[in-house]
Amino acid sequence: MKNIIITILISVFIGATTYAKAQFVVTDPTNLASGILNSANEIVQTSNTVSNVVKNFNEVKKVYEQGKEYYDKLKAINNLIKDARKVQQTVLLVGDVSEMYVHNFGKMLNDPNFNTQELTAIANGYSALLTESTELLKELKQIVSTTNLSLNDKERMDVIDRVYKEVKEYHNLVRYYTNKNISVSYLRAKKQNNTERVLQLYGTSNQKYW
Repeated sequence: MKNIIITILISVFIGATTYAKAQFVVTDPTNLASGILNSANEIVQTSNTVSNVVKNFNEVKKVYEQGKEYYDKLKAINNLIKDARKVQQTVLLVGDVSEMYVHNFGKMLNDPNFNTQELTAIANGYSALLTESTELLKELKQIVSTTNLSLNDKERMDVIDRVYKEVKEYHNLVRYYTNKNISVSYLRAKKQNNTERVLQLYGTSNQKYW
């Protein structure tokens, strides 16, 4: 009975989250992640000018903001059994990866220390990391589906643990990648005696992603 409850709870995370007054918003985080990834790929494929980079990034930001409410509500769910919480945290890590990308690449677009070619290269790196995170989220969705009967409960939980660990690794990679790119800007600004501008743009090293 416990395993049935776990599966149902996990499926709820993948399929929906609850509003007040018994209203529901049905949101698939794999679609959100895929939407952000597809928009991010547009930057890599079509951004040969700064204006195109900005235009395509605004589409990424739009998709992210559409899904932010879902992630915010998922964060607020407490008192979950261990296995269900592991799924919740995996989904939230993918959301956090998207947040790091959107917030920091948006700042890089306003950073004079990067040219258009470099911004496209940075976007390409983010796109690669987003691809891996999104694919892992899709794998998680398939594993926790109530129609997937090929695995027993222990095997399913083992896969969930593995996916969580791998998503966490990509989450750390995105943080590292972000920090390295900002470090490049900081070093360039330092040569020009203009580090204050970089600190004003990204904040200090004590802040969340830098």
